[in-house]
Amino acid sequence: MSATRTPAVADPLVVPAGTTAADAVAAAGLPTTGPKAIVVVRDAGGRLRDLDWRPELDTDATPVAIDEPDGLNVLRHSAAHVLAQAVQDIFPEARLGIGPPIDNGFYYDFDVPKPFQPEDLTKLEKRMQEIVKAGQAFRRREYKSLDEAKVELAAEPYKLELVDIKGDVDDAELSTVGAGELTHYDNLDKEGKRVWGDLCRGPHLPTTRFIPAFKLMRSAAAYWRGSEKNPQLQRIYGTAWPSRDELKAYLNRLAEAERRDHRKLGTELDLFSFPDEIGSGLVVFHPKGGIIKREMEDYVRARHIEEGFQYVSSPHITKEGLFHTSGHLPYYKDTMFPPMQLEGADYYLKAMNCPMHNLIFKSRGRSYRELPLRFFEFGTVYRYEKSGVVHGLTRVRGLTQDDSHSYVTAEQAPGEIKHLLNFVLSLLRDFGLDDYYLELSTRDPKSDKFIGTDEQWAVATKVLEDVAVESGLELVLDPGGAAFYGPKISVQAKDAIGRTWQMSTIQYDFNQPARFGLEFQAADGTRQEPVMIHSAKFGSIERFFGVLVEHYAGAFPAWLAPVQVVGIPIRDDHVGYLAEFVAKLRAAGIRAEVDYSDDRMQKKIRTAQQQKIPFMAIAGDDDVAAGTVSFRYRDGSQRNGVPVDEAVAHVAEIVRSRTNVGPSAA
Repeated sequence: MSATRTPAVADPLVVPAGTTAADAVAAAGLPTTGPKAIVVVRDAGGRLRDLDWRPELDTDATPVAIDEPDGLNVLRHSAAHVLAQAVQDIFPEARLGIGPPIDNGFYYDFDVPKPFQPEDLTKLEKRMQEIVKAGQAFRRREYKSLDEAKVELAAEPYKLELVDIKGDVDDAELSTVGAGELTHYDNLDKEGKRVWGDLCRGPHLPTTRFIPAFKLMRSAAAYWRGSEKNPQLQRIYGTAWPSRDELKAYLNRLAEAERRDHRKLGTELDLFSFPDEIGSGLVVFHPKGGIIKREMEDYVRARHIEEGFQYVSSPHITKEGLFHTSGHLPYYKDTMFPPMQLEGADYYLKAMNCPMHNLIFKSRGRSYRELPLRFFEFGTVYRYEKSGVVHGLTRVRGLTQDDSHSYVTAEQAPGEIKHLLNFVLSLLRDFGLDDYYLELSTRDPKSDKFIGTDEQWAVATKVLEDVAVESGLELVLDPGGAAFYGPKISVQAKDAIGRTWQMSTIQYDFNQPARFGLEFQAADGTRQEPVMIHSAKFGSIERFFGVLVEHYAGAFPAWLAPVQVVGIPIRDDHVGYLAEFVAKLRAAGIRAEVDYSDDRMQKKIRTAQQQKIPFMAIAGDDDVAAGTVSFRYRDGSQRNGVPVDEAVAHVAEIVRSRTNVGPSAA
């Protein structure tokens, strides 16, 4: 999960008593139209307010532009209201669910007799354009009581349900009902007549004309409030932006993302598949994908050993008592597969490796001289992700973590976390990911899903924060996003087209050592409790693999490519010569093969380009006579007449350099 970045701080303004925020914005000479328009203000308590808000006293407020994170959310939530109005205009029988803003857009859920079709979205988008052009005003109205709200919303069963559970709903639903007063937003035409309305806490844009660029993207089924026990609704997704240029740029990014989709490339490049016979979210790697996976594993195994970790291994299942001891069952049971009953006991597929590493630590007495003690394994874990969120390799049900745990003294914790962060960043750079920021996930003090004392959480959070700040990287807060046993730092890495992926994590755990009774003998002879630090460098091999496929659009660096060189004969009588060249490459540790197919040379070149092979070695009569080969590189450049031994050394040098830049004649 990506945290919302802290909004840019604008100069505050004063909203005089009895006047509107819009008046104050205009008086300050701030933009009221265009891609930098001020659309809401933030009061001194941090609450966003509509521009028609009138404080009873002179009040300081901060203007929020439409292109800021909060401004974009207001834009997109307002667009969701316009969508809902359009749906009920065209499909009067539609009942309303919720319509929150999301990353890059919005959605709205509807109960309709039959699923939406593509042509329906075209009609709805046209109707939305009409509503936007009409310049309808959004006006907030507060209900005097729940009963008043229920009378008005009698025809909207899902809204009535939200009213009944008010104060005990998730963030998306809070955008509908709010946590304080109960409010409604009416859409008013230019004569001030109400034309539509929706239960909502707001805020909203001043009018629909502030929605300059939007598009409906797709529809899908979605369970009401995310539970499979509830009715299935129809969800329409859309996107909205402060300008047409930004919408166009976003759609171009989507097109590029589709071209890079690892699921599509995984099939085209014969890397992996998800057979129905095995089950949703469970991947099998094919030979070519297996090569990349092995390269990743060999690399990270060697790096862990260099960094002082000891390789361990643990089973895939365990008795349930282990997860009660660790505390996972009460908090994570819903994401674990159901238990198996064996020999009178319940066994669980493991969803995490840390409890088993704790048992390894506890298997004998430990001395302070052993600390930091670092364990590492490729641990395959199983998590019952809902079918709606399973997505290729990036969200699976069976995943292998390069999981490690450091056991340290409290005094060693800051140094160990710094060591782990440097390890993580060097690993990402080695795989070509060098644009990243850090996210600090902390405890929500109002939630009961966290264990430990306030003092323990404060100490752990401060240690992580200090290391993150010292790194010099951008730090973004993620309030409430911590694991139940302690805060964490995650590395958010950007790929080649600017998308952010959560990769590696480092977590400070002061709870599990106590729950497992872990201890070591200190220098003074006393028994003391270690601090446990969790870290996963790839996060999961599957997810990292998927991100790499999309980052490189399937054109892997030469050191990672499943086939590094393909020999392409001009005629069949050149095959033997190329076979000898390929044998020399293989002797040098290069993954090379000859294209023995009956295709013509140009077709073989096209096939190699489609398979994104870094080196194509071509040989004809002149090459055979001179003892050379001619290279055609993946970027289309060529280098002719390269002596065979020089050609082998050239390929080997690039592969062994582990450069992430593709080979080229340049």
